[in-house]
Order: sequence, then structure tokens, then C-alpha cells
Amino acid sequence: MTTRSKGLYFPTVKRPEMSEVNPFESLQEQIDDASEYTSIPAGVLERLKHPERVLSTTLSVDMDDGSIEQFRAYRSQFNGDRGPYKGGIRYHPDVTEDEVKALSGWMVYKCAVVDIPYGGAKGGIAFDPRAYSESELERITRAFATELRPIIGEDRDIPAPDVNTGQREMNWIKDTYETLERTTEPGVVTGKGPSSGGSAGRVEATGRSVMLTAREALDYLGRGVEDVTVAVQGYGNAGSVAARLLEDAGATVVAVSDSSGGIYAADGLDAGAVKTHKLETGTVTGYPDAEGELTNEELLTADVDLLVPAALENAVTADVARDVRADVIVEAANGPLTPNADDILTDRDVYVFPDILANAGGVTVSYFEWVQNRQRFSWTEGRVNDELERIITDAFDRLVETFESADVPNFRTAAYVVALERVADAFDDGGNWP
Repeated sequence: MTTRSKGLYFPTVKRPEMSEVNPFESLQEQIDDASEYTSIPAGVLERLKHPERVLSTTLSVDMDDGSIEQFRAYRSQFNGDRGPYKGGIRYHPDVTEDEVKALSGWMVYKCAVVDIPYGGAKGGIAFDPRAYSESELERITRAFATELRPIIGEDRDIPAPDVNTGQREMNWIKDTYETLERTTEPGVVTGKGPSSGGSAGRVEATGRSVMLTAREALDYLGRGVEDVTVAVQGYGNAGSVAARLLEDAGATVVAVSDSSGGIYAADGLDAGAVKTHKLETGTVTGYPDAEGELTNEELLTADVDLLVPAALENAVTADVARDVRADVIVEAANGPLTPNADDILTDRDVYVFPDILANAGGVTVSYFEWVQNRQRFSWTEGRVNDELERIITDAFDRLVETFESADVPNFRTAAYVVALERVADAFDDGGNWP
């Protein structure tokens, strides 16, 4: 592979509406693709393509002005063969039942590929949290926690943060659950604030695993992090942390974006300063040291070595994939590539390192937090980061081993082969009862 120049190129891309791609169907297609390289019986395989149960509920919540609003909310528990259900809760206007089902499935296979003892779940509320006050957000969150109360618990289902949620929301869920259950159970959620039992290193964990995966991927391909240019689509927690850690490792971050648009600078942006600007203004656009602005579509097709999609699912469609110019893609978001895009990128010899490994740092450190909560003992940030690095690098080595030995077409298929076999083995060990 040759090193790209720092010049940027942005072809015009016509992108279809995201609603045309169903994320749950994408998940099932990924499983079907990998199943060709396994000996899992058809009946077991079909079981691994569908959630075990889905909660669909309507929340009625008092607003600050005295009115009452309704909110659609979901929790999908996809598979618990390897341990308690685990997965985040997102607040976003586009949350749907199929999206939550897909995300819960990806969580199953994410936990399996890094070999931590969890199943997979996901939850969400369909609304825009930016349109509501903090007191309204608290009531919405506590209303959802009340609905979740019968099905969550540190041995059953452990929620965590996701898009537009964080420590604050997890603290509210924990407090609601403990109050109603009249107990102390810090392990009922992860991603909490430190004073509520949160783990050191949790906030940066997803971005850190993206950096570690990129580092290992580039090394495997015979390159160093210090030789690459990077574009990051989505500058939330995962994207901004990944950008800063890649920059610290020597990479040149030349383009970043958020939902409002993007910015670029051929000689490199200061990832930390861009994050500060976003915190102050609400967007990366307008950053004073940028050379110019670009759209999210233009960022995805920028002439860079490494592309990090860190926004929502289905960002890279077939139309976008045809114009991608990066040699390597490391997925920070869940399901950012459609199956058709995957096929095109495989045919074009673009190396894609999948979400179920690259962004597994969040659930891995959530697992560490859960362990600490159950032991009533805290680890240092150094220990958390060291253990995370060990798990991600071990999982990467297993991924490469499977890729090279199983004659699979790409690294995503290799990851699903590893994960599906581990989940199927757990199901086989337990048996099908009743």
C-alpha cells in the first residue's frame, strides 16, 4: 500500500435516503454471509438472527409547561447465551424497533468477538433530547427506567450510554431502579459517573479501542500510524477521542465532521482544540484554524489513508463506497456500512475493520465497571487501559488468524465467524430447553 499525499479530494456524491436501508436486515445479511464459513446447524443459525424479546412501550411524561407528551421507547434483548444482556440506550428522533433490534444483535457478536461474558441488548427513545430541558430529560429517563425495571438487573440486563446519553442518564436510571427495588445495586447500569460507581477510563474506552484497532491494522498491513492521514465522520465521544488518540500516536487528522457539517486542513487539525470548539459552539464548523468546510458525504470520500465512520449506522452506502478513497476503514459507529457497500469495498481491496471489534472498548470497559461494582473495588485507570489493550489486541490476533485460515472475503466476515461460533458453542453447551 502506498502512503497518500496530504492533498484532499472531494468528489460529488449522490447519497440515497438512509431510510432505504433497514439496519436489522443488514445485520441478518452479515450473519448469512458469515454462516457459509461455519458448520452451525440451520436451526441454531436462524435463532441467532432474531431477538429473544423486545419491549415496545409508550411513555407519558409531564412537561415543564404542564402538558403531557408521549414518547415511543424500546428495549431489545437479542441473545443471552453467553451471559446477561448488555447494551446502551440512545436518544434520537430516528430510533425505531428495527434499529434497536439490529443494535442489540451487533452487541451480542461484539461481546463474543472480544470474548467477554455478556449477551446483547439495546434500547432507545424516539425523540430529540436537544428540544427538552434537563428536568424534562430526567422525567423521560426515569419513566423509561420504570418500564425497564422488571427486565433489567446486574444478572439480567445491564444498560449503558449510547447516542445522546451519558453518565447523567445512567445515574438517573440507577437511582430509579435502586429506589423502586429498595436496594443498592450499582452494577445495574454501566457508564455511570465516578461518584456513582463508574469506572476510570470508561469515557474514553470506545475511542481508545478504535485507536488500538487502527494501530494493529496498520501494523498488520505494514504501515505505521505516524504515516497516515485520517478523516473522522462523527465528532461525538467516540470520534473525538479516537481522533485525539490517533493524533497522539502520530497520525495527521485532516478532516472531521458532525451532524452540522465538517472541516478540513491538509496539514492537520488539532483534534483537542476542535473538540473544545465543538463544546463551546455545538458544532465543529466555524473552527478558526480550518482551511475550509465540507459535507459529511465529502468527508467520507476524502483522499485520506484511514477513514473512521463514527456517526450513525448506514452512513456508507453503495453509492458512497464507489467513491471512497481511503485504503483502510476502522468503524467507530455501529453498522456504518451497508452490506452492498461492504461488497463494493471488498472488491476494491479496501480493508474494513469492523465495528464489532473496533468499537468494543465501550462494552469491554463497561464489563470492567460491572466487575468492579460486584467486587466493591475500584481499578486504576492504568489497569483499565492495560486490560483493554490486552483484550483488543488478543481479539485482533484471533481475527487475523481466522481471516487467513478460513478463506473468508474480508475482516467483517472473519469477525462474525469467530463470534457466531462462540455464541453457538454457548447455546450448545446449555442445550435447548424446554
